[in-house]
Amino acid sequence: MSGTNSSVTVCYYNQTVEFFYNNANKKISPSWRKRDYAVVSLGLLVCFIVILSNLLVISAIFKNRRFHFPIYYLLGNLAVSDLFSGVAYLHLMFHTGPWTMKLSQYQWFLRQGLIDTSLTASVLNLLAIAMERHQTIFNMQLHSEMSTRRVFIIIFFIWMVSIIMGLFPTMGWNCLCDLKRCSTMAPLYSRSFLVFWALINLITFSIMVAIYTRIFFYVRHKSRQMSEHTTPTRHRETVLGLMKTVSMILGLFVLCWTPGLVLLMLDGLYCETCNVLNYEKYFLVLAECNSFVDPIVYCFRDKDMRKTFKELLCCLCRRGKGPSDNDFTTLEESRLRTIRKATKTNGTPLMNHVSEDHAAASDGFH
Repeated sequence: MSGTNSSVTVCYYNQTVEFFYNNANKKISPSWRKRDYAVVSLGLLVCFIVILSNLLVISAIFKNRRFHFPIYYLLGNLAVSDLFSGVAYLHLMFHTGPWTMKLSQYQWFLRQGLIDTSLTASVLNLLAIAMERHQTIFNMQLHSEMSTRRVFIIIFFIWMVSIIMGLFPTMGWNCLCDLKRCSTMAPLYSRSFLVFWALINLITFSIMVAIYTRIFFYVRHKSRQMSEHTTPTRHRETVLGLMKTVSMILGLFVLCWTPGLVLLMLDGLYCETCNVLNYEKYFLVLAECNSFVDPIVYCFRDKDMRKTFKELLCCLCRRGKGPSDNDFTTLEESRLRTIRKATKTNGTPLMNHVSEDHAAASDGFH
């Protein structure tokens, strides 16, 4: 404990984590309860799913040359941030419950900082992907013309902002020198930081909603203009497909993030009747679920991505076997195999290059 001049600002740098938990009336059981086991078991399961699914996405993007475009670099970075999120939560699962009281202040700030950094990176990546999709769709393109250098500058910026957000409490935005401002959910954090962090993420969420809403109305307007040149069935499929994608993105994001952000906001505003501690752990796991939902929404809907996943998962089964007629790694390999088959039969290609490219583009990520 140290003091500054006679007016008396007292800072509790040498106090234990237990001291701050007692100050915030957040009780931690000294022994493991059934609820603790249930939460940790569920959390560990989610962590392993997050880590494995995002490793699969990263490997697929690295393996397939068709994914070497700006949108897929951003998707890869999203997978990296979600992978980091899984690791951060795995670290949390082994430093929670009765183990919490054994942590030093530094270890506690490290535990929370990893989570803040990873979740901020995931949200910023989602925002970057939304902006990239907005640019390409309004320019009637499949892939952005953004240079690789610019993409990596954006990725660097995302991680810099995320790291700074994670370091804010450690650098001084905490309640070590003002116990009255200590949060209930995070007893070493200042309530003002929780309000700031929740607001930033809610604003980011609102921007994403606005972007995807504008994309939806734009594509619906364009599809109506082009409906006279296409069949009604194709028109309905286009609109319905977009509605499904947007609904999945927005609905799952709201489901996973909003409860936790609202809870943080209520704690930051010192809502004494809200019983935030009763919901904290469950909302934390729910927020983490967004990290394995992302690969499903943004990657598993891409046919080429799914195909690469299958190749990666089946590579051990195929090891030692010769190449099969159905094993294609890229679109170019598929085209060459098709042309060779056609030449053997009647010398005429079965599919025009341009029409094949167009078909592949139509099935890609939207």
